[in-house]
Amino acid sequence: MSAKLDPAYRAAGLRALAETEFDVVVVGGGVVGAGAALDAASRGLSVALVEARDWAAGTSSRSSKLIHGGLRYLEQRDFGLVREALKERSLLLHRLAPHLVRPVPFLYPLTHRVWERAYVGAGVALYDSIGGARALPMHRHLSRRAALQMAPALRPDALTGAVRYYDAQVDDARLTMMVARTAAQHGATVLTHVAATEVLRDGGELTGVRVRDLLSGGEQVVRAKRVISAAGVWTDEVRGLDHAKPPFHVRMSKGVHLLVPRERVRLDVGLITRTEKSVLFVIPWDRHWIIGTTDTPWDHGADHPAATRADVEYLLEHVNSVLREPLTADDVVGVYAGLRPLLDGGADDTTKLSREHAVAEPAPGLFLVAGGKYTTYRVMAADVVDAAVKGLGQAVPKSLTKHLPIHGAVGFRELWSDRERLSANAGLPVTVVERLLGRYGSAVTELLTMIDRDPRLAEPLSDAGEYLAVEAVYAVTHEGALDLDDVLSRRTRIAIEYPDRGLAVAARVADLVAEHIGWDDLARETAISDYLELAQAELAALQAPDDASAFAQSAQSPHSAQSAGAAAG
Repeated sequence: MSAKLDPAYRAAGLRALAETEFDVVVVGGGVVGAGAALDAASRGLSVALVEARDWAAGTSSRSSKLIHGGLRYLEQRDFGLVREALKERSLLLHRLAPHLVRPVPFLYPLTHRVWERAYVGAGVALYDSIGGARALPMHRHLSRRAALQMAPALRPDALTGAVRYYDAQVDDARLTMMVARTAAQHGATVLTHVAATEVLRDGGELTGVRVRDLLSGGEQVVRAKRVISAAGVWTDEVRGLDHAKPPFHVRMSKGVHLLVPRERVRLDVGLITRTEKSVLFVIPWDRHWIIGTTDTPWDHGADHPAATRADVEYLLEHVNSVLREPLTADDVVGVYAGLRPLLDGGADDTTKLSREHAVAEPAPGLFLVAGGKYTTYRVMAADVVDAAVKGLGQAVPKSLTKHLPIHGAVGFRELWSDRERLSANAGLPVTVVERLLGRYGSAVTELLTMIDRDPRLAEPLSDAGEYLAVEAVYAVTHEGALDLDDVLSRRTRIAIEYPDRGLAVAARVADLVAEHIGWDDLARETAISDYLELAQAELAALQAPDDASAFAQSAQSPHSAQSAGAAAG
């Protein structure tokens, strides 16, 4: 089946919703929902996946962008969670998504002599050995001098030595979208900007869901034998569509991250340090560092998590405590906030809530999956599909997804080895081809074919020069993008990498994609205006002193009326 998610695919998908009785309808297009659609489709089931906004529009595009076991969970003695996550890290690195997931070295500074080195060293040795043992280079103990050679940005008095270890990094939004494309390749009908509005029953028996196309306003009934909610922080809302009793509740925890230019912090490795409640990461991200994260309760609407001035000050204060040259708010070029869907264990402090996941059937035929970590999305997806297929009345094989490469993985290593020839043939610098391979994998050949047909698509986007024009067009013709926010926030990451959220390039991108989406002049101007309002609302929220004020500002964006079924992860 085709993995080309263009407007024609969407139109055919909407027809399929009306004409097909599906074995499974998945609500929620985050990484877990996309993973559940792929898991079910690869077992031979008929599957529809509906998402009210865009792939990864919620939590799954706003993470720390790490694929990791979580060192701090070892300290909490959550060995099972760490082992499971490290197994998934190994799979993603070496089999499932080597084009999107890559190793990153981290430095863990030590501040006490003798006992801390033994304590941390034992934990990191365990981290290296459980789960995906030998998946990455083993940790290494460093003296203060050796550590400062790797991290000259650190104050000498901020450490007595260090431990270097490895984890992995991912573009979370792109992996989620690629999982959805892989599901489509295996026969699933996957649609964004389509919201589930009601779970339907006949005499108590589940018969399907009612959905609304948020672009046209049209409603239709989708017949289904099972409904899976993978809606993350919207779990309670989706469960409410069926008036089912809650088997568990989901608490929202806000995590904020900053982006600063790479040259402002002289490090050859990433950094992880302790805070009074959790840990602070400094993570390499192309031309930037990502600094995060916070972990605070969020008691406002799930559609609009917002960072505040206080969040930015908190992160700067903590990172500056170890830096020779302090960062200021003027160094921050991007900020994003996301919400973690945590299973409510009754604790007041969200840092103490479990990162485990749960699967439940609160009403016959309706299945919920919630909690968990981005890294373990595949396990969560397999678990909820296992639960849903019981009683379907047909033989269903076990999950196959640990053997199933994500779109763009097959052939990636061969193309990487041949990147100089690709560069010469395309007339692009090798560094540009390398960057494209790291974002598209073997699907890069489709972009290079488009450039061959129209060489103007090889031009960099003005005001966002590391991105090419072809990437904006490909986002619409192959990756399911339907508006400027989809392109600038999640297919590219321009919205978090530039201080103006990509406003300077929005009109140019609109010109590039208008023909492919089917916009006339009025629709193009409306799209630009909508994105302007969204970006301005997010920028205004950053000046707010507290969550309530920031939410009020952020909720003024054009997305404020979006319904349930957004993202999990």
